[in-house]
Amino acid sequence: MADTDLPVPFGGPTSGFGEVLGLTFGEVGPDEVVLHLPIAPHLHQPYGIVHGGVWCALVETAASVGAATWFGDRGSVVGVSNHTDFLRAVREGAVEARATPIHRGRTQQLWLVEIRDEAGKLVARGEVRLQNLAGGADGLAR
Repeated sequence: MADTDLPVPFGGPTSGFGEVLGLTFGEVGPDEVVLHLPIAPHLHQPYGIVHGGVWCALVETAASVGAATWFGDRGSVVGVSNHTDFLRAVREGAVEARATPIHRGRTQQLWLVEIRDEAGKLVARGEVRLQNLAGGADGLAR
């Protein structure tokens, strides 16, 4: 699925937080989501390496898009837990985040996301648990 074909809530790489980060979607499907992110100075923390929050955002985005794509017209999904491990410092280049489901149930999903650098080295990994909201997300954030 191309960036322009993403489900409405995701809008593609030039909407919202994804635009700020600079991420693009490589693949989007119910069984796998692939994101690409060029590393730029605005993503660095004071020591010149990528800020851990960037890894958390990539993990959350990839898992949420995959979970929502799988859940489809049955309703919405919301993240309830994000556990991301930072394994290797990155200063430059680009990374790829790949999300795959671990468990997809009636009420919750669990997705694994691995982030790798251009050499294929694992730089971060995370798991996101998402709540399936049958019928939609009405009533959230009110």
